[in-house]
Amino acid sequence: QIRSDKDNDIPIRYSITGVGADQPPMEVFSIDSMSGRMYVTRPMDREERASYHLRAHAVDMNGNKVENPIDLYIYVIDMNDNRPEFLNQVYNGSVDEGSKPGTYVMTVTANDADDSTTANGMVRYRVVTQTPQSPSQNMFTINSETGDIITVAAGLDREKVQQYTVIVQATDMEGNLNYGLSNTATAIITVTDVNDNPPEFTTSTYAGEVPENRVETVVANLTVMDRDQPHSPNWNAVYRIISGDPSGHFSIRTDPVTNEGMVTVVKAVDYELNRAFMLTVMVSNQAPLASGIQMSFQSTAGVTISVMDINEAPYFPSNHKLIRLEEGVPMGTVLTTFSAVDPDRFMQQAMRYSKLSDPANWLHINTTNGQITTAAVLDRESVYIKNNIYEATFLAADNEIPPASGTGTLQIYLIDINDNAPELLPKEAQICERPGLNAINITAADADVDPNIGPYVFELPFMPATVRRNWTITRLNGDYAQLSLRILYLEAGMYDVPIVVTDSGNPPLSNTSVIKVKVCSCDENGDCTTVGAVAAAGLGTGAIVAILICIVILLTMVLLFVVWMKRREKERHTKQLLIDPEDDVRDNILKYDEEGGGEEDQDYDLSQLQQPEAMEHMLSKAPGVRRVDERPVGAEPQYPARPMVPHPGDIGDFINEGLRAADNDPTAPPYDSLLVFDYEGSGSTAGSVSSLNSSSSGDQDYDYLNDWGPRFKKLADMYGGGDED
Repeated sequence: QIRSDKDNDIPIRYSITGVGADQPPMEVFSIDSMSGRMYVTRPMDREERASYHLRAHAVDMNGNKVENPIDLYIYVIDMNDNRPEFLNQVYNGSVDEGSKPGTYVMTVTANDADDSTTANGMVRYRVVTQTPQSPSQNMFTINSETGDIITVAAGLDREKVQQYTVIVQATDMEGNLNYGLSNTATAIITVTDVNDNPPEFTTSTYAGEVPENRVETVVANLTVMDRDQPHSPNWNAVYRIISGDPSGHFSIRTDPVTNEGMVTVVKAVDYELNRAFMLTVMVSNQAPLASGIQMSFQSTAGVTISVMDINEAPYFPSNHKLIRLEEGVPMGTVLTTFSAVDPDRFMQQAMRYSKLSDPANWLHINTTNGQITTAAVLDRESVYIKNNIYEATFLAADNEIPPASGTGTLQIYLIDINDNAPELLPKEAQICERPGLNAINITAADADVDPNIGPYVFELPFMPATVRRNWTITRLNGDYAQLSLRILYLEAGMYDVPIVVTDSGNPPLSNTSVIKVKVCSCDENGDCTTVGAVAAAGLGTGAIVAILICIVILLTMVLLFVVWMKRREKERHTKQLLIDPEDDVRDNILKYDEEGGGEEDQDYDLSQLQQPEAMEHMLSKAPGVRRVDERPVGAEPQYPARPMVPHPGDIGDFINEGLRAADNDPTAPPYDSLLVFDYEGSGSTAGSVSSLNSSSSGDQDYDYLNDWGPRFKKLADMYGGGDED
């Protein structure tokens, strides 16, 4: 209740303002305006609002202020009406196995909405249950105020218990179970693995075998047992050979799935050197062992590997053997012995030798001892020689089934000897018929090499005598000389000049070579003129005239052929003008572009043509030319009808039937004769020729027939009135 000191003198009216009165939340508090008593209108929640600030006012009945406003602070007293609430219902934590007591695991937290300064909001923690209760039912404890969970006992072993479930309770009222409110949460604690179990071999000895000369072959599988967490660094095995393999023939790889050790050959083994290997192998983990854990005696094992003997190929100790000798050694000369070695010393095998590659077929090898002899004379200048070296390959094979073989290469370095005489170069040249204008540079080529080549000596032979009389040689250096005319003039033509060339070998070799020299007339520059060049080629005047005549004859023949072709084309064109295929109304007449030869083929005697004998008794007219402008006097002949071939299946049959009918037709005229047409009979689809008349009744001008050529001269004379020859 509020009251003013002036309440005894005058009536006063009271009111309140502020949060909870006229401000949200509205009307939580009310006041009796006359007595000044304040009331709470509804239940209050401290967790919603813990305090209120109000202002009280006092005025007279006229609303005039009689007192200054006063501040009222109202605090809501807390009640324990809220349980502690965990942030999570399930907490996950982990701890290493073998951890000492007092090792921190995790922290759980619960909040209480009540006033934390009073017992209503003071939360305390405790462990309610632990599952499983091994090796102790109190493996963990919790700090009652902070919620930190720690280990309280030793003996955590992941291989026995991998996970614990702990129920944690939070209670307010400072943990008083009789008056406080409680709540629970679950803490799942995983025991993490540490490398406290060394790997151990499942047996102390292993065995395997491998063929010699094999690599990347697994010869034995080593199995181990490790109780730590699979596929972790504490479980993954690492194998190491600690003795028995000084040359490093083997390595051990770990199978990532089974953790087995695979003994693998990485360097080929030789049965003749080692028939067996005794390996000592140790196994460990990728991660080091935990503190205080010692290696087990079962972490070491022995591995026995037997080597199997197989048939190995013979080999040549010096695969590329090089020998040096002079070329030209006679056939049958022993060069060397090219022997192979059989690695299979315990098999007592025999070897046979043969040639694999001998490009020039110069060599022979003894099949039993490998002795190589020459089968021909070795020539350094042969095309089979590369950089003075001849190369051949030989094969050595044992007598096992199947046989094994190896190859070796023999290189023969041939030392040059002077066995090739020099050759003169060039073989042909030309020179002016008068000296002083030019000369011929000559040199030599030798298939040998230094010192069996130059400097060369060039000489003219003494015979025939004309050589030294007409020619002379001037030495330029060791490789070149000049050939020139000795006389003042030499007739143009082709001359064979012999020259003796000698090299500098020991002993020197000489060769007489002939150079063909064309002597020709030259201009002032020393170059051969055209006439001179032709004369030098050996063509006389008669030969040149004959060539020209042949050329003229050939051109004439070509010209005549062209004229004849033009004339033939013109005649063909004229013939086509006379007989236009479109104006030909005769039935069954085939049109051909070329119907025969020229006029000479039409020159025959009409009196020699005879009528067929089959028709002589039917016709009363004498043999000869028959008229076609009147009906025959005798009975009209009846011709046998040709059989109709209904749609032959093959065009060849159709043509053959027509050919036989034409051959057997008695009325057919003789071959290559003038066709004389008789009365065509009744019912002809061609109609009467009398229907063919001129377009006018006046005289016609037939002078244009004179322009059709000699073949139409008769026709032009008949219609044009020209004179006959």
